[in-house]
Amino acid sequence: MKKLLIALLSVCAAAAGIAHAELDNPGGIGGLESLRGAAELEDTRPSDSFKDYPKEHAVASDYVFQPPLVPHSIRSYEVSLNANKCLACHSWKNAPDMGATKISVTHYVNRQDAVLSDVSPRRYFCLQCHVPQVEAKPLVENNFERVESLR
Repeated sequence: MKKLLIALLSVCAAAAGIAHAELDNPGGIGGLESLRGAAELEDTRPSDSFKDYPKEHAVASDYVFQPPLVPHSIRSYEVSLNANKCLACHSWKNAPDMGATKISVTHYVNRQDAVLSDVSPRRYFCLQCHVPQVEAKPLVENNFERVESLR
């Protein structure tokens, strides 16, 4: 009898909780607060304005082995199995003519440490590590400090 009473009370408490949640959030649809601001789930928020890419200077590294940031817009750059727009300027063959930085020699080494004649497949998708640098307000407060040797 005691187990039956506990089970009945549990079911009643769960039902009361569901009813209360339904009153606070009718239909189960509510606002969502994210780093980009408040938005209803069904609403499409307008996109943010384009950021400015500082071309005069490159942002210094903040930590050891940080991949260099991209100091220009990469809008409409295709990086897929069939094409890599980054290599049009940054490959060892094209960089001198384009006035671009050559990609690192580490990008020509495979997992077995064999040196390849072309970019290693594991380093082919540049945007996995390299991101554009922009002058943008941080989304969250940050007290990150650079490595002492990089100051």
